[in-house]
Amino acid sequence: MEAIRQIISVKNHSVTVVLPDDFTADKVEVIILPVQNDEYQVPQWQIDQVRERTENYLKNPKNVTDIDDFLKEIEDEL
Repeated sequence: MEAIRQIISVKNHSVTVVLPDDFTADKVEVIILPVQNDEYQVPQWQIDQVRERTENYLKNPKNVTDIDDFLKEIEDEL
């Protein structure tokens, strides 16, 4: 499933969504929600964690956990 998220200005009680050229669905579901905060701030701890993980991956790209192994490890801990 492909999802597209956009923040769009409402003009005269209507919105226009322009889809990418490679979007091929014939039917879509539209959910309209008011934006609570135009300027979402990603927490610094999350930025730091993503940077650290990216750095670790770039240093050793072969030292990653396969998603299936990761999910099995979590399941085994339950």
